[in-house]
Amino acid sequence: MEPIRYENLTIRQAEAADAKQLAAWWNDGAVMAHAGFPNGVGTTEEEVARGLGKGSLVIQENDRLIGECNYCDAGAGVAEIGIKICETDCQNHGIGRKVLSLLIGWLFQNGYSKIILDTNLKNTRAQHVYESLGFRKVRTNVDAWKDQLGRLQTSIDYELVEKDFISYVNDAFQP
Repeated sequence: MEPIRYENLTIRQAEAADAKQLAAWWNDGAVMAHAGFPNGVGTTEEEVARGLGKGSLVIQENDRLIGECNYCDAGAGVAEIGIKICETDCQNHGIGRKVLSLLIGWLFQNGYSKIILDTNLKNTRAQHVYESLGFRKVRTNVDAWKDQLGRLQTSIDYELVEKDFISYVNDAFQP
């Protein structure tokens, strides 16, 4: 994938050189609690570098890494996505909404007909962002999994089709 650029934001393929920062975020319980890892995932830079695949992307503001996103082909024209704005000073400024708009626009332009994701029921900020982009709730999975401390967690499954997509960037998709 060619980098996607908009204003001062870039979404690009994650590289081995990014593994140190990714490992730091993944080992930070504050960053990973929403994903069920309040103590972090306990990984190494080397393990992260080995695991980087086609859909592993990083988010840059200017030249600073501020987060990550990913996508995978779920089959039948469906892409599953995820995103984390990891740097707290970059949260609550609309960056996630712009990054999602760029990524989703790229996925639709590249042949996907539906985008799916899930989020923790407690992550109301993310739910608001997803719904503002046109995602609709498909299902609530009550007490469906346990976090690393053994606490039951509930998640919400969302889906988005192109006709419902509300982009927060101008038609300025720039590969």
